Amino acid sequence: MNTEEIAARVRDAHGAKRGLRIVGGGTWLSAGRPVASQETLSIAECTGIVEYVPGDLTLTARAGTRLAEIDAATASAGQWLPLDPWGGDAGTLGATLSTATAGPHAHAMGLPRDVVLGIEFVSGAGRVVRAGGRVVKNVAGFDLTRMTIGAWGTLGVITEATVRLRARPEVTRTLAVVVEPRQGALSQLATALRALPFTPIASELLNARFASRLGLHDDVTLLVRAGGNEKSVDAQMQTLRTFGESDDVDEGIWNALRVAEPDNCAAWRWSQLPSVFGETWGAADRATRVLADALVHGNPARGVVRVIVGSASKLNGAEFTRTVRSFPGTVSVERLPADAWLHVDAGAAHDAVSRSIRQTFDPAGILNPGILGEDT
Repeated sequence: MNTEEIAARVRDAHGAKRGLRIVGGGTWLSAGRPVASQETLSIAECTGIVEYVPGDLTLTARAGTRLAEIDAATASAGQWLPLDPWGGDAGTLGATLSTATAGPHAHAMGLPRDVVLGIEFVSGAGRVVRAGGRVVKNVAGFDLTRMTIGAWGTLGVITEATVRLRARPEVTRTLAVVVEPRQGALSQLATALRALPFTPIASELLNARFASRLGLHDDVTLLVRAGGNEKSVDAQMQTLRTFGESDDVDEGIWNALRVAEPDNCAAWRWSQLPSVFGETWGAADRATRVLADALVHGNPARGVVRVIVGSASKLNGAEFTRTVRSFPGTVSVERLPADAWLHVDAGAAHDAVSRSIRQTFDPAGILNPGILGEDT
């Protein structure tokens, strides 16, 4: 499916004021609020790498291109797109950008808004919009590009994107460190990670249940990944071992971490400043202590803690809301059972500026209606 075919579908729906559910690879269909639409617009066939310039570390691909395809195409040149979102590489580039999803490499390698140089999308009126460009120094339309990332398809159907790549480290190694779960100790851990003379390419704290599921210690465990040349990685690992009792683990554990969440789970993120990471972790731990299958993981360097609950249907929406409102930081919900969403404040979706932007790009409100909690 090409851009003009997608635009024609959108124009038809716009004229009829008929809502469209935008779908990529289908791996994140349970994310966001329930969409008030019976008609689907799939970009799964909008695939292919349009341009790849290894010398510039840039790649342009159609939105339906799977992340696994991009990874395979860039590997031979020693490059990669390290977004590595939760859920694995079966997802598409378009869905990853629409949901602004990033995984364990986000602190060191950047979020989706940091790596996208240019974008093409079809607005809710069926117009083809292009912002940014295909070269690193081109910043034309940069704010429009960033605004579209994380809009969950409500401003337009992403059809193509140009991204900035990274050189793959010559060597990577991962250490599993047993961590003292006290609030003060965890905040100190976050401070220590940010004070290192190097930046680990990934660091993720796991609760004991999650660590055990991945075949690690039955303790709160920090996974930390070093990258670079052999000499550099040896030095980094030596420093990281001072954090506590540790073991070298297979590099495949990062993919195992990304694909660990079950289908139809509930998932949300808690965040505050890294300096109070212990408080954030503690709030997430207390909120999920009664849920026997809750998996908690977080990035101390970013101050973000993510919760996964497999028994999503047993989640009490009203209780969840009370817990969220008592948290002094930010809570970003990814997936919840439909009835639980009824108790969650829509937040920015009803902000006057957000409504005005949505009205400009999707005047009939046909793109993923309701996914952000906005009026339908």
